[in-house]
Amino acid sequence: MKLLLHCCCGPCSVAVVRALFMEGLDEGLNCYFNNPNIHPYTEHQARLTAWRELMKHYKLPAYEDAAYPLEQWLEAVAGEPSERCDYCYSSRLEQTATKAAELGCNTISTTLLISPYQQHQRLKEVGEEIANSCGLSFFYRDWRPHFRAGQAAAREMGLYMQKYCGCIYSEKERYYKGHL
Repeated sequence: MKLLLHCCCGPCSVAVVRALFMEGLDEGLNCYFNNPNIHPYTEHQARLTAWRELMKHYKLPAYEDAAYPLEQWLEAVAGEPSERCDYCYSSRLEQTATKAAELGCNTISTTLLISPYQQHQRLKEVGEEIANSCGLSFFYRDWRPHFRAGQAAAREMGLYMQKYCGCIYSEKERYYKGHL
């Protein structure tokens, strides 16, 4: 299996990469940062920098799409902000599938599967749909039990720790709660 792992950030990637190593799946593991939803730009860059540090630490093949298409992302979700996660899942996994084909990988997955804050079942469904439509496999694992340990490991490594999922709407949900 040659796996392209979509990575949302350094902290979420720590435990997933470790879990893959424990399963003996480090051979053929490639990592890919693609997160066009992160807001503001300084947050995007902080997450990208932390991810790069982690990739150097693990010495894994690492690829990135560091573009920042904020306007395109906002245009896609502004009409129905409550459905933004579905767009994020599909857009990021479509890009991952495209990159996987380019690299000759036959399987994709995502570190989003570690987060207890994501719509886990929907994420799995979207991943399987996209992988199947591209002639790839979707590698599914419920990594949520490793979430806290991964966060602790990321802190020990000194990685930047974000405070919200990433998009402008999740930033508002995180910081504007008391003002609603």
